[in-house]
Formats: sequence, C-alpha cells, structure tokens
Amino acid sequence: MKIARSFSHSLPQQAAIAVLAAAIGVPVWAQQAPPATADQNSASASQSDQQANQQTSDQQTSTTTQMPPPAREGFWGRMNPMARKKWVKKQIDPLNDRLNELDQVNARNAQEIKDVDARAQAGIHQAQSTADAANQAAQAATQQAQTANSAAQQASNHVTQIGNTVNGLDQYHQVTDFEVKFRPGTMTMTADSKGELDKLAASLTGRDGYILEMDAQAPGNGSVGISTSQRLAEAVERYLVTDHQIPIFRMHSVALGNMEVASNDQAANGQPGEESAHPAHVRTRTVHIRLMENSLAAQGTASPQDAAPSNGQVQP
Repeated sequence: MKIARSFSHSLPQQAAIAVLAAAIGVPVWAQQAPPATADQNSASASQSDQQANQQTSDQQTSTTTQMPPPAREGFWGRMNPMARKKWVKKQIDPLNDRLNELDQVNARNAQEIKDVDARAQAGIHQAQSTADAANQAAQAATQQAQTANSAAQQASNHVTQIGNTVNGLDQYHQVTDFEVKFRPGTMTMTADSKGELDKLAASLTGRDGYILEMDAQAPGNGSVGISTSQRLAEAVERYLVTDHQIPIFRMHSVALGNMEVASNDQAANGQPGEESAHPAHVRTRTVHIRLMENSLAAQGTASPQDAAPSNGQVQP
C-alpha cells in the first residue's frame, strides 16, 4: 500500500517535469531552426529580386505598351501600409516611365498630324492658286478670242461694204431730164429754161454722187451744126458754174449738131427701118440735160427734191 501510495504521489510530479522539459525544449529547437529558414528565405528573396529585375529590364527594353503586373505584398497580396518611400518610388518609377513614353508618343503624333495638316493646307492653297491662275488665263483667252472675232466680223463687213461700193461706183440711174431751149439764131437761153436750171442747181447743193449728162443739138449741116451745138453746151455749163458753183467734173457734154437723138420711149418701142436709117434733123437749138445719181456714192444725202420731172419739156 505504501508503495502504491508513493507511486501515486510521484506520478503527478513526473508529468509536471515532462511538461516543463517539453516547454524548455521547444524554444531551444525554435532558436536552432530559424537560421536555416532565414537562409532559405533570403535565397528565395534574392531569386525573386533577380527575377523581378530581369522582368523589369525585359519590360523596359520591350517596345510594347503593356503595363507591368501589380506587385503583391503581404500574405493576402495587398500593399503593406507601412511600405517605405524608396519601395513606393521603386514601384511607381516604371509607371512614370511608361507615362512619359506615352506623352512623348502623343506629342510626336500630334506634331506629325500638325505637319501633315500644314502640308495638306499648303497643297490645297497651291492647287487653288493654280486653278485661279488657269481660270484667269482662260477668261483672258476667251476675251481675246471674242475681241478677235469681233474684229474679224467688222473687217468682213467692211470688206463687203467696200466691195459693194466699188461694184456700184459705175452704177448710175436717171433721176430726171429736161431740155433747155434757146432763142432762134442766138446763144441766149429762154427765161423758163433758166428757171429750170436754177431749180436743178438748188436741188444739187451739198449733194454727192451725181453727174449731169448733156447732149446739144443745133440746125446746120456738118461742122456748122456741130460747132453751134458745142457753143450751146458750153453756154449751159458756164451758167451752172458761174451762177450756181456746180463742179465742172460733174458735167459731161457732147455736141450732136443737127442729129436728133431718139428718146428712151422711142428706143424701147423701136422705129421703122427707113426712119432709123435716116434720122430726122432738128429745127431748134436745144440742150438735153439728164441728172444721173449713184445711190452708193450719194448715201447719207437727200435725193434732189426740186428737180424737173422726167421727160419734162420747157417751152420757149
């Protein structure tokens, strides 16, 4: 019994001693175990640093714009609230480098866009200037062509007008005719004949493009009649020149002597062969005057208004 009681009393003590020894042994083991763990942690940390540095260098040399993966801190992957400035700067520097690179790219792109726009505006301005110059040249050429066309048309019209004028210079038509009577045996015109000449001269004042045709007849055979008729025509011309200032070049006369000239009606109707072969001789002294007008040369002037009527006869 005593032995059992002593064993029962020593059993708690042994248990207490075992627990105390275990409590002392755990710290000693803990002190010996950490050095190996620290080395392992430092080795893994150095490997991690090397890998991080390798990744950072690879990211810096890469031309892509991918952002680095966010750093994981702590057990749960969150940033340590007690991180140091150096560590924070180390984490932010890659971001700043990327931002600076993006700013440079954006600035370069903006400058290139500005240069392209400037070149485009310069090209547009040059093209517009060239188009304006071409338009002005085309307008000037059109005006010159119109001017040349107008000048050519005017020249053509002028040539046509000159051709018509030249062709019509010798084209005269009769306006009126009458006879100037003389007193028998004298070179004196009758009063009525002078009156007719005065009217004719008044109608010719200021006019152009006319001529006076005169054929004089007088009794007498051969040269006697021709000489007398010549003096009659000269008397009429002298009167028109001295009293009415009719130009001499506008009067044309012929001395027919005692040969009678057939009238226009007689020439148109025709006479018997015997009468045409032996024309009648005149018995009075007369000068037949015909006013002939060239319509082209007389353009712009009035036609004779007071001329004697055609085929008018003046009584002595």
